[in-house]
Amino acid sequence: MKLRLFTAIAFTAMAIISCNEDTETIGSSLTGHTDQLDMSTGVFHAISRSIFADSVYAHSSTSYIGKIKDPETGAYVKSEFMTQFNMLENYRMPEKSKILGSYANGVAADSCEIILYFNKSESYGDSLAPVKLDIYELNEPMSDMRRYYSNFDPKSEGYVKTSDVIKSHVFTMANLTYKDSIRNLSGYTDCARICLNDSYTGKNGITYNNYGTHIMRNFYEHPEYFKNSYTFIHNVCPGFFFEVNDGLGVMAKLAEISMNVYYHYQGDTTVYYGVMNMSATPEVLQTTKITNDQKALARLVADESCTYLKTPAGIFTEVTLPVEDISQSHVGDSLLSASLSFQRQNSKFQDSDYLLQTPKTILMVQKDSLHSFFEQEKLYDQICSYSATLTNNAYTFSNIGNLITHMQQLRIKGVNEDPNWLVKHPDWNKVVLVPISTTSTKDSYGNNTVSAIGNNMGLSSTQLVGGPNSPIQINVIYAKFKK
Repeated sequence: MKLRLFTAIAFTAMAIISCNEDTETIGSSLTGHTDQLDMSTGVFHAISRSIFADSVYAHSSTSYIGKIKDPETGAYVKSEFMTQFNMLENYRMPEKSKILGSYANGVAADSCEIILYFNKSESYGDSLAPVKLDIYELNEPMSDMRRYYSNFDPKSEGYVKTSDVIKSHVFTMANLTYKDSIRNLSGYTDCARICLNDSYTGKNGITYNNYGTHIMRNFYEHPEYFKNSYTFIHNVCPGFFFEVNDGLGVMAKLAEISMNVYYHYQGDTTVYYGVMNMSATPEVLQTTKITNDQKALARLVADESCTYLKTPAGIFTEVTLPVEDISQSHVGDSLLSASLSFQRQNSKFQDSDYLLQTPKTILMVQKDSLHSFFEQEKLYDQICSYSATLTNNAYTFSNIGNLITHMQQLRIKGVNEDPNWLVKHPDWNKVVLVPISTTSTKDSYGNNTVSAIGNNMGLSSTQLVGGPNSPIQINVIYAKFKK
């Protein structure tokens, strides 16, 4: 009974504490004369440092393409991607005899193209900066059983024919090949159109006049290959790797990627024009390859005057929490609340038009669970993981008491079972701050609920107050029943 009562009191106490710093009368205001609480506070300090992100889990439907130089740090970052294309189940086309295009005594597509649509509002840099892409067809499909990280190199891993560039293409994010009258239309989206109309030789040794003809011939010769995305990817089109060959000054976020095969066919009395459309959707694999300037990042990591958050796959902030100090200083008391705040330092380049944006939302997660959190597509649970949004120039975690308690319980259990547990688990009391992107859905009441969390694959950078000489204050509140 007392345990249930204390739990209810604890939640109420935390609500009141958030509104009133005076804790002298909390116990008497919440309970009667029989069960009253003694409240006490403590101040402790955590130590933070910058660490290399090295690489991040990169299975995401969000991709960027381009290369930029951070004006604040001088660090270069390049983003490239691999993608597959989704085929609608049991896709249908006109009867083969009605197709009017022909090549080498067989049906043929009029043309084929890949279209990269840009989300300019979430892109970075000069929209007129040219970027040269080399597009490779994959040798084999990406595996559903493999976990792809941002340092995965399709070339060195043998996923592409390095001597077989299927297409080279130069684009600018602002597509000036269209007239202003078209670009000013409502609903217009800037895009890069990559034509795949050169001759193409498939694995079967047959040469086609364009890539679209390769797809169409497979449809009529092997309709079972078009049963679903899996059969299409494993038998017809395993996907493509988009490599940045040249260019600097722009990082374009892709809003959509599609591949279209155009053809024409005879109707009863009219010639019709058709399009086979395939898109890169969450149903198929899409991964991002990030190349960072390691020397520049090393200089930032070595800077002990602050800590850094830098994406994509750049720098995280590691925090060592004083778990034992917090737990041992009030043995027998219950930990009601533990809060800490990471203050952002303003950049001296604050007025620059091209300063990288500050991460909006960050994740605090146990260091030992950093990779599994994203691989298993978890959501923050307010026990081992928390989120904070930039507010008043700081990221504030209002109560990580559950995390402190959880870490202490793990330590006690581990040490009791193995005297060398602390040596084997040096990161047991460490967390990592990671910039994230979130996906929200509306519930039946119209409220937004976070449904997915991923690493922030876009450009962001900020400095936090911290480092070995600037401990982070943790404010703690304890409670116990009066005897």
